[in-house]
Amino acid sequence: MLREGRPRAGAPLATSGPARRSRHLFGAGGPYKSILPKGGTRLASLSKRGVSCSHAVDAGAYPVHTGDAGLPPILVVDDNHDNAEIIRQYLEIRGYPITVAHNGDEALAVYETVRPAVVLLDVMMPGRDGWEVCRIMKQHPTLGKNVRIIMVTALDAWDDKREALQLGADDYVEKPFDLPTLAKTVQRNLAQMRAAS
Repeated sequence: MLREGRPRAGAPLATSGPARRSRHLFGAGGPYKSILPKGGTRLASLSKRGVSCSHAVDAGAYPVHTGDAGLPPILVVDDNHDNAEIIRQYLEIRGYPITVAHNGDEALAVYETVRPAVVLLDVMMPGRDGWEVCRIMKQHPTLGKNVRIIMVTALDAWDDKREALQLGADDYVEKPFDLPTLAKTVQRNLAQMRAAS
């Protein structure tokens, strides 16, 4: 329980809203120190003031790309809008063109149009869950062999990992995770895809 008064050293700036939800997703430290340079303004304080991270990041701190660097497209599927937005911003800053879907039906609707190289897919969503979406995407006659699906979920039991792999998922990232680890997982899967072709 947080007490009023002076914040503890290393405590997140915000304790409600997106910051609280991202603490659940990414762990106690949140993603903020991964997104902005050391000593920079944290995303929590920016979003609290209504400033978009993509406009508040100093262009000199990180190269901001618009997806024209030749990096393959990524589809982020998460029913939690805050989680999807944090992942989108983090990967876009690194040059990936990102499309976001907030449920399984949206993901399947844009799958053929976007033709993503990687899908970051949440499992627990209303309607079509991540298991069903993974199975449908992997069974697609032309795209199924050319996509890497990374399940991103709080489910951490071995049975869940086995089910993901049986349905065709290529990798599995457990929540909470940090953003650099997620980016490395994406890079590793893209490298494996290039090596296989």
